[in-house]
Amino acid sequence: MSLLLKIILPICCLLTFPSLFAQSQTNPTGYLLDCGAGESSSAGVTVSGLRYVTDEGFTSAGNITKLKQNDLVPILSTLRYFPDTSARKFCYSIPVIKGGKYLVKTTYYYGGFDGGDKPPVFDQIVEGTKWGVVDTSEDYANGLSSFYEIVVLAKANRLSVCVARNGETKSSPFMSALEVENLDDSLYNATDFANNALSTVARCCFDDKFNRIWQPFKDLNPVVISHHKVNPLEFWNVPPEKAFKNAITTSRGKRLQIQWPQISVSTGDYYIALYFQDNRTPSPYSWRVFDVLINGNKFYANLNVTTKGVTVYSTQWPLSGQTEIVLIPSNDMPVGPVINAAEVLQILPLGGKTLSKDVVAMLDLGRQFNNPPSDWSGDPCLPKENSWTGVTSNLTALNHIWLGGNKLSGTIPEMWSLKDLRSLHLENNQFEGPVPKSLSQLPHLSEIFLNNNKLDGQNSVTAQ
Repeated sequence: MSLLLKIILPICCLLTFPSLFAQSQTNPTGYLLDCGAGESSSAGVTVSGLRYVTDEGFTSAGNITKLKQNDLVPILSTLRYFPDTSARKFCYSIPVIKGGKYLVKTTYYYGGFDGGDKPPVFDQIVEGTKWGVVDTSEDYANGLSSFYEIVVLAKANRLSVCVARNGETKSSPFMSALEVENLDDSLYNATDFANNALSTVARCCFDDKFNRIWQPFKDLNPVVISHHKVNPLEFWNVPPEKAFKNAITTSRGKRLQIQWPQISVSTGDYYIALYFQDNRTPSPYSWRVFDVLINGNKFYANLNVTTKGVTVYSTQWPLSGQTEIVLIPSNDMPVGPVINAAEVLQILPLGGKTLSKDVVAMLDLGRQFNNPPSDWSGDPCLPKENSWTGVTSNLTALNHIWLGGNKLSGTIPEMWSLKDLRSLHLENNQFEGPVPKSLSQLPHLSEIFLNNNKLDGQNSVTAQ
């Protein structure tokens, strides 16, 4: 038996599970994508009750392949990889409800798809913010796949999840599966999701309404079994009922000391939630009182724990390095302190978002072009080092579009909403049709190059 804890920590850590293992639960609201499954797999695959559909239609970039390894979980047997070395990022665009809170999970299993023996290292990006570095080498060497989680607020009706090359990338970025699942408003509701996201790590799974990943934990302290069920819906974060099945405790009058999380965490601010329940059969005597300390600082004083269960939390608590949780019983307690479960969520500041009007205009521009650059999806400007090919901006407003000599064709749409556009280079392509009237009216546009196209009246436009 073991205590069940959930860890939400820095991105440098990985979520891992054996490559022949699949999660088990009913499918929550959202999208479960089997990357690389192809159009022929439109019916999808079911993995232990979860229905995954092909990722076709959610991204226009990359190639697909099927791994040669036998006996893999279906969602690990295929992947989508992105070999274009000129592209700055490769994005999935997922329909969401604006203002909704979503759990995003990316899964990676290398399988030697590129003929090598070591997985590539690359970045992943969510909603224009660098999420972290994907390095699955250690897990793959141990026969494991890897996955990452993050909780993020949807600020529009589409949510972008991207991968991108970095200085360590030797091969092609790839993805095996992508999950985007809607969360109840109550979950982590004290977090400022307008400016932050919550990054996650854990190493095992069990049933959870929202398909979150929790980690079993066991140390040298005694483990007890609960004799009374709690109702998870009475807790804001809706922990699974199984989280209260076991608890760690100690003898009467002793402090309960737990070194957890078991890895060193990066310096930063964290949301911490701790869950407690008196494990005994309900009676007038089934309660216990103790103080809760984290790294020597008082987290909660005189906590009264009954068989109904209780949670205490902090919306912003500093952590750095190793963490110790200490429970100190009141002097007259006939039983020792107890703890059932915990969550530590690292606050990940978001890097901003390109102005919505600019995003809409650029997406429209991309739809009008034939064969636009493969990285024209996701946020056009952010992260800055992963902006769309030919696009530069000042903070979140788009300023320059330079796509001369890119073998583009189609028509050029109006660009009325790009109020901050200063230069436009579309020369040496194969565009046809009229020159947009907006180009002569944009207040800051001072540099326009449309020569060597097939436009009507391309020499008649002048910048203000």
